[in-house]
Amino acid sequence: MAKFLRLICLLLLLTLGKLSQAQEKLVYVFEIKEEIAEPVWRTTKLAFAEAKALGADLIFIELNTYGGAVNTADSIRTAILNSNIPVFVLIQNNAASAGAFISIACDSIFMQPGSVMGAATVVNQNGEVVPDKYQSFMRTKMRATAEQKGRNPNVAEAMVDPDIEVEGVSEKGKVLTLTVSEAKKVGFCNGEFTTIEQALDYCGYDLYTIKKQRITLTDKIIGWLISPAVSGILILIIFGGIYFELQTPGIGFPIAAAIIAAALYFAPLYLEGLAAHWEIALFFVGLVLIALELFVIPGFGVAGVSGIALAVSGLALSMIGNVGLEFDFLPGQVIIRSLTIALAASSISLIGSIFLAVKLFETSAFSRLILNASVSKELGYVGTSTKEFDLIGKTGKAYTDLRPSGKVEIEGEIYDATAESGFIEKETPVKVINYTTAQIKVRSLK
Repeated sequence: MAKFLRLICLLLLLTLGKLSQAQEKLVYVFEIKEEIAEPVWRTTKLAFAEAKALGADLIFIELNTYGGAVNTADSIRTAILNSNIPVFVLIQNNAASAGAFISIACDSIFMQPGSVMGAATVVNQNGEVVPDKYQSFMRTKMRATAEQKGRNPNVAEAMVDPDIEVEGVSEKGKVLTLTVSEAKKVGFCNGEFTTIEQALDYCGYDLYTIKKQRITLTDKIIGWLISPAVSGILILIIFGGIYFELQTPGIGFPIAAAIIAAALYFAPLYLEGLAAHWEIALFFVGLVLIALELFVIPGFGVAGVSGIALAVSGLALSMIGNVGLEFDFLPGQVIIRSLTIALAASSISLIGSIFLAVKLFETSAFSRLILNASVSKELGYVGTSTKEFDLIGKTGKAYTDLRPSGKVEIEGEIYDATAESGFIEKETPVKVINYTTAQIKVRSLK
């Protein structure tokens, strides 16, 4: 009887051991299937945080991309390398440029039939190869990543530099791109599979549950708002709204649009940790200086130029992940891109607004913003002198600065006037182009 009981206990222990060995694993899956940019980095951060919170045993990336921003790809690469949870990737068709950079950082690389990986040379937005200092950065990063994961660093470097030749793999003068069979041959692919489930079976995951990332509507909106294209559009609305409010004070809609656009621009960048308090303050201080230059300080000098510089700097700095005034760890092209977006969008906005304002207020719909009510003596109205209408087409000079309102001198007489656009300095030759709301409108002839 004692022997029988010992046998039963032994069988129970063996059974419990097998059950513990066959404990169910949690596999967390998320996708990278678009251009590598800030929205992708945001979803990647959310994925790693959720996987950690759920206690996932494995993170699996479904990747299909032609590449994107190097700095964003480097952030994702760093997150993968620093992850305490193993990270696998299944390349579904393409892992080009920044996509190859991310893939090499993973613990295991799997590829669907017909997929390719490589071509990681750094190019600008026009597809032109950038100077060698940027290529050097990418070569070093690719090499270091491959070394850390036990892969051939020369193969990784050949994906960036066409001058590197890998015997039996790549010819000199051509940037390396690997097919599935070539990637398996050089140790850059652990297996060719169609699905994640096939790859997991190959790795010995017999019992597992797959948890896929679910992006909320709020996360999608934030990701959309921080994309460079949308940021540029919001900058257009900010400056356009301010300009139209200055031209038609009291309407309210233009300044409301500018305020909403500013909130939509800065809020998601602040939530993502990109925009700091001082960068947002820089923008608003710039606007105050511009307003002082337009309405208080004569001429357009230090305050106006400083205001423009501060406003544009605040917008540009809010888009990048600098820490204070430290930019050494940021690739130069990232800073240049942000400055270009801010400068181009603000310039286009102001120039376009000036042109649009002239055209819009000549139309019947927008002319309703100006008082055009009909009056007559029979209804008890007494008209004022209409000699100002005779001034249309005549020339004179600015008697005071016009900001945009002031006084002008026409044929020896002084009249209230408004500049058609911008600021007109005292003594500047002007031409009368219209007469509305008891003021003549003039255009600078300088």
